[in-house]
Amino acid sequence: MGEKITRNQKIRQVMQRSKRTPRVVIDTNLVLSALVFAQGRLSPLRLAWQGAHCQPLLSSVTAAELIRVLAYPKFKLSAEDQQELLADYLPYCTTVRMPAKLPATPDCRDKFDLPFLQLAVAGKADYLVTGDQDLLVLAGQFACPIITADQFMKVLNL
Repeated sequence: MGEKITRNQKIRQVMQRSKRTPRVVIDTNLVLSALVFAQGRLSPLRLAWQGAHCQPLLSSVTAAELIRVLAYPKFKLSAEDQQELLADYLPYCTTVRMPAKLPATPDCRDKFDLPFLQLAVAGKADYLVTGDQDLLVLAGQFACPIITADQFMKVLNL
């Protein structure tokens, strides 16, 4: 009879119908992990943006956060290392100019997650990719799918 279609299958079907590269907001922790741990679990995500399988979106606020986090002492990255890692991400991103009146978003427990929600709306993102539970709980209330990195890599068939 009728097969039950999973959420991942639905997302994949939508992307297969669309010929354009998905516009995606990737939270800082995932970008950082993909950059710093080049052979880690998220290395396919890095390859996805480098191979133009997705179009990461960036705002001045999300870029500043990435730059700030790369400088954390716990990563022990020299200024040169930080620049190299940024060079492996920023050129692949599309910068979104945020409107003076920021877009409305669902209430979020963590105010530091708001720029990612606002970027997803203003940038007309197809996905917001995160491991942050404060964002993942908003999945059913938001304009675009909020999914994990593993779900996104499945969407891209990686």
